[in-house]
Amino acid sequence: MKKNTLITLLIVSLILLIVVSITLILTYNKTNFSLNDDNEEQIGMFNNETNSMMGNGQMESNNSIDIINNSQVQNKLKLPQLLESDQETSTDVFYTITTQSGTTAFKDGSLTETYGYNGSYLGPIIRIHKGQNVHLTTINKLKENTSFHWHGLKIPSNVDGGPHSPIKPNGTATVDFTVMQEAATLWFHPHPEGRTGEQVYNGLAGLIYVEDENSDSLDLPKDYGMNDFPIIVQDRFFDEDNQFNYQDIRNVDGTQGDTLLVNGTINPYIEVKNEQIRLRLVNGSNARNYQFNLSSKEKFYQIASDGGFLNEPVQMDTLQLVPGERAEIVVDLSDYKNGTIVQLMDGNAEVLSIKVVEEINSEVGSLPKTLNAISNDFDKVSVPDKKITFSGMGNMVAINGKQFDMDRMDLQAKTGTTEIWEINNLNDMMGGMIHPFHLHGVQFKVLDRNGKITPANEQGWKDTIALYPGEKVQIEVEFSKKGIFMYHCHILEHEDNGMMGQIIVE
Repeated sequence: MKKNTLITLLIVSLILLIVVSITLILTYNKTNFSLNDDNEEQIGMFNNETNSMMGNGQMESNNSIDIINNSQVQNKLKLPQLLESDQETSTDVFYTITTQSGTTAFKDGSLTETYGYNGSYLGPIIRIHKGQNVHLTTINKLKENTSFHWHGLKIPSNVDGGPHSPIKPNGTATVDFTVMQEAATLWFHPHPEGRTGEQVYNGLAGLIYVEDENSDSLDLPKDYGMNDFPIIVQDRFFDEDNQFNYQDIRNVDGTQGDTLLVNGTINPYIEVKNEQIRLRLVNGSNARNYQFNLSSKEKFYQIASDGGFLNEPVQMDTLQLVPGERAEIVVDLSDYKNGTIVQLMDGNAEVLSIKVVEEINSEVGSLPKTLNAISNDFDKVSVPDKKITFSGMGNMVAINGKQFDMDRMDLQAKTGTTEIWEINNLNDMMGGMIHPFHLHGVQFKVLDRNGKITPANEQGWKDTIALYPGEKVQIEVEFSKKGIFMYHCHILEHEDNGMMGQIIVE
């Protein structure tokens, strides 16, 4: 009798466990991965030339928290400081970058506790030129380990600033390299093992402008703060005391906020002439994807991607950037009258107000027809040399079924050897997520997405791309430097959870 009763209790318990598990899965899926009303259109990068979508035609969005259109008064866009060199010669330039904690005034009321480079939040713009010998002194004034990762720079692995290179509190490290890549808008941020998400969320991010003879000669907007603007877009959540409190809101599938910050500014605006303006867009968020468009529904031109100029301007009406991605766009305001305002939007959320405050009579010329000369041989798509599979969510994320182990080499490559990599984003029972794939130490080319040639605006140099659930992407990779380099998901909480591998290049 007791035996039968025990069996009955076990069966009932098992049924209850199954019911509760299914309920939790469905609730979690609905809460975190349902589409927002603002994102019910297809997600992807569109261009008018092909009217095709980057991705596999699905409508997934990782965005789980709606952006609030803040009623706070508009603020003039803060511009990052152009960092002055410590010393400069005809061949060499020297800079010092320091991580530090501080407080920042974002909103009325209490100051927010933050991190920054050479200041309380975000950091300066480091300007370097192709062929220059660059010498960086990096100093850590935080009370925890950090590192300085130079996202997009083609530099030796021992100064790449990954998790292998922590700098202790009050520690100093030097970074020496020669700039061996073309003009581009890059960025830098911390990359300590398990701590990247919180340190970036607290404010550690800065920009690198690489220039070369081509960028110097191109007839493009380049008057800093007048017609050429850095636009670092992030989302943050403020508690009732204006604090970030990352640990309280951390989401294992990507921490998001309900307030947009642009260069650390809430409700920003810029004042410009009715001319062409250049916006250097950087997705500096931990996890949010952005769908940029103009409130006027007019077209703009993308002129550059992560690693430099596209071959020619690409007309766009919507541009997606996933975390870590960059793009430079040009907006033509020549037909706008004094007093006209147009907004850069993310869906229905206002990102930046562009106010025309002066009309000029000079004719606005067309953009250069040729910006770069990147060879694109899409016939190279073939049997891949390497296959990488992203899978899982939350704490169960993995690459090729494994989580990061600093003592394990996952892939091998040789310098000067061109390889085709196939990167897969495995669908799972909960529908999967968009994973931003980032590779250190190189700029690569995207050859195809699910067997189809990628749109024109993705046919430039890339270091970060979106991987849609169930999608297969082939890229062309060639390393020029020896050492150990990282590849990982750029949802920073996934990176911290171990969705990261390493390749040794010999």
